[in-house]
Amino acid sequence: MPTFAHAPGEPARAREPFGQWASGIADRVERALERGLPDALTVPQRLHEAMRYAVLGGGKRVRPLLVHAAGELTGAPPSALDHAACAVELIHAYSLVHDDMPCMDDDALRRGKPTVHVAYGEALAMLVGDALQALAFEALARAASEGASAPATVEMVGELARAAGSTGMAGGQAIDLAAVGRMLDREALEDMHRRKTGAMLRASARLGALCGAPLDAVRADALERYSNAIGLAFQVVDDILDVEGDSATLGKTAGKDAGSNKPTYVSALGLEASHELAQQLAREAREAQRALGPAAQRLGEIAELIVNRKS
Repeated sequence: MPTFAHAPGEPARAREPFGQWASGIADRVERALERGLPDALTVPQRLHEAMRYAVLGGGKRVRPLLVHAAGELTGAPPSALDHAACAVELIHAYSLVHDDMPCMDDDALRRGKPTVHVAYGEALAMLVGDALQALAFEALARAASEGASAPATVEMVGELARAAGSTGMAGGQAIDLAAVGRMLDREALEDMHRRKTGAMLRASARLGALCGAPLDAVRADALERYSNAIGLAFQVVDDILDVEGDSATLGKTAGKDAGSNKPTYVSALGLEASHELAQQLAREAREAQRALGPAAQRLGEIAELIVNRKS
């Protein structure tokens, strides 16, 4: 049976420069995903091949980085963090597969290669998303066998379900679809993106922390403030990059939001004000990170990565 567990015998990672740490975590999660996804030779082969195509070999892995960074706050077992990291990345991958379909954002390029429905057909792409979502909860449920407490694992399952569901990511996407061709005010735009993008980023940090010892109320509040700031910052930067980036760098179609007449921070606030908002949110994230103490160093570095990224 596939497992997302960390390969035995690998040494614990020592403190190292952020770029090296982030690359190491991304590689670690990539290996865990490779182990946990069904083998492409297992029936139904084409579905499993398409699932692996959708997940492996691409993406920034920001959500797994958040899981592992938040886990450092609570002394979480790395193998439990691997399960949580795989769970959030599988949900993220499923959302991209569905978002790219003609009935949604209708895009042909993702992570520098043809989108799943282009490569495998629309019907199979729909099933790929369904199967990845189910596999995410299977991965998360196994965190209890890797050092996370059983009550915390139950809480994590609920947390991930809410973040992905109608009051989180799926609900945000529904609001986004209904808003095409309309101008949203800043409050409505923020509400949409706190659901569509922010919910899963907040859940990533929350799941990482839940894999270890409980946080006290003060530090839990600081982590929530941090997560809210970076969740919104990620979308603000996405909107900026849709205007300033190019398809080759982004790995997806640049200018898609404007071409689809979708409400964005740039269309609502302007480009300069959107840059200023991203920097303001980065400062809020840094302030919350400092309140969490030295163990939150990676969280601060991830905030900088999110705001300064080019893809």
